[in-house]
Amino acid sequence: MTVGNMFGSRHRLSIGQKLWRVPWTLLLLVVLVAAAGAATLYSVAGGSLEPWASRHAARFLMGLGLALAIAVVPLETWLRLAYPAYAVALALLLIVPFVGTEVLGARRWLTLGSISLQPSELMKVALVAALARYYHDLSPARISHPLQVALPLAMIAVPVVLTLRQPDLGTATLFAAVGLGLMMLAGVSVLYALAGSVAAIATAPAIWSSLHAYQRRRIEIFLDPEKDPLGAGYHIAQSKIALGSGGVSGRGFIQGTQSQLDFVPEKHTDFIFTMFAEEWGFVGAIALIAVFAIIVIKLLIMARACGSVFGRLLIAGSALSLFVYAFINTAMVTGLVPVVGVPLPLFSYGGTAMITMLAGLGLAMSARVHGRDILPGPPPRLPG
Repeated sequence: MTVGNMFGSRHRLSIGQKLWRVPWTLLLLVVLVAAAGAATLYSVAGGSLEPWASRHAARFLMGLGLALAIAVVPLETWLRLAYPAYAVALALLLIVPFVGTEVLGARRWLTLGSISLQPSELMKVALVAALARYYHDLSPARISHPLQVALPLAMIAVPVVLTLRQPDLGTATLFAAVGLGLMMLAGVSVLYALAGSVAAIATAPAIWSSLHAYQRRRIEIFLDPEKDPLGAGYHIAQSKIALGSGGVSGRGFIQGTQSQLDFVPEKHTDFIFTMFAEEWGFVGAIALIAVFAIIVIKLLIMARACGSVFGRLLIAGSALSLFVYAFINTAMVTGLVPVVGVPLPLFSYGGTAMITMLAGLGLAMSARVHGRDILPGPPPRLPG
């Protein structure tokens, strides 16, 4: 049996046929998360669509349209654009320190007229695509060769360092977690992960000294939340109060005292999960986490069924990004990890984060829609 027979011919599908192949159940779950986010933003604004809920909904609809447009574009196009996209995102990260807009002591945004763009969000998608392209072109026998491991590590390390300088510890952590996770999924030997863990422990003192004072303070407060309850520990202390206030079934829609009385800072972005849990309780919080888990599982199932290495890693990278985002945010607001400023994907208020997350899902859907296409490069490896 030829490779062409195994993976299908490259005949052109109509737009209608491509849309039929879109994983609509997955999209329905994504819509459910975004709708719950819009409802929570409506609630924390005191029962008003302004200033957050209406913009959140509009950005989601725009991002959803973008995701569908990306999904119907042939996967081979995204294969060709993977490296150029990484180069553009890297160039934008490089110029942020020089022409970026400073907000609250951090220089992370580029202002283009009335549009504010965060290059690190673009890099989240570009990094996944570039790593997927790299392993698509690489022979399976050379995946764990030291030279072939060094290059993707450099591709991950450069945006990590640039993002740390902004400073943005949360996004840098996401780059490292998603990038290294994708390397393991591509087949890199687990021995590298063990060696990396040992190296991280050995260099911990140097890493600690390189952190900004406020970043060290966040870790100290994580280890001892009562150390400064009215200062650096205020966020997490109020978050835990709100979570406890919700109880099992919650206080009810627009009835959360912590949100309505503005006790929790950043209630529409980093701490929005806390607001949702106060209103809908433990049951609602677990239900929301379950929806995220189902989305990740469905993406991983899609990845396993994809015929090309590039497509499979695109889908897996989207799943990893969603998981790491959701895990760090929920763990952060419950005090399980230090506060690092990571929003809840598709749920928190934020334009660039919303659009780039949906763009990543669009790439995953393109891999699903065009999963039987034969891409340039080595013969596709069978799933599993």
